[in-house]
Amino acid sequence: MTQIHATALVDPRAELDSSVVVGPYALIGPEVRIGARTVIGSHCVIEGRTTIGCDNRFHSHSSIGCMPQDMSHGNEVTELVVGDRNTVFQYCTFSTGTHKEEGITRVGSDNWVMAYVHLAHDVVLGDHCVLANGATLAGHVHVGDWAVIGGLTGVHQFVHIGAHAMVGFQAHVSQDVAPYMTVDGNPLSVRAVNLTGLKRRDFTPARLTVIRQMHKLMFRQSLTLEQARAEIDTLRGQGGDEDIQLMQDFLTHSKRGLVR
Repeated sequence: MTQIHATALVDPRAELDSSVVVGPYALIGPEVRIGARTVIGSHCVIEGRTTIGCDNRFHSHSSIGCMPQDMSHGNEVTELVVGDRNTVFQYCTFSTGTHKEEGITRVGSDNWVMAYVHLAHDVVLGDHCVLANGATLAGHVHVGDWAVIGGLTGVHQFVHIGAHAMVGFQAHVSQDVAPYMTVDGNPLSVRAVNLTGLKRRDFTPARLTVIRQMHKLMFRQSLTLEQARAEIDTLRGQGGDEDIQLMQDFLTHSKRGLVR
């Protein structure tokens, strides 16, 4: 039987797996669906059209599925979809989407989201990401798998942060961050390849060599972006083709220019 604390308020229309745990004074709305073994901490508010997967842990006082902080939002029905095995710490806020995109804010699986993180409307967060305390993602931000975003960082709307990238503490991110790179400072700039993170994920020496060559071409040789992309294509066949393709796909869809 679902373990719902006596002080929690769960709308009878909400759909909770029988193994879900709901803590004291939590509030769960009528259009919420929560998967197996997920734990909802005390004083959490889960509202809106929100779907949460399995094995998630929401610590106390988070507001999940709240209305978009968008003045053009006209109370249209939009959604928040959260994957599996995410850990969300205290006082986090996740908004539903808007009809400016597909109407869905998406959070992947296996993410570690620290206290006071804000995910605005239409954010797409990948898998295995780490968002440190106070990170704020504005509307329409996309974050690739395995990215790390430092504490007190603000990310401008529509920015894309590539897979395996690392954003330093208290960064002001107003342009796209290329995959595999570490960015830091004010003004923000690319410092190096995120080698520590890549080695932890068992990237082979051949892949690391190709990624370092891409870094050099894009950020250390005064090439235009188109020239760098052409040179990057010549690196194929050296053991890092999947990384080259990921980089090229990211650059194709980049709209706000790159942090250089």
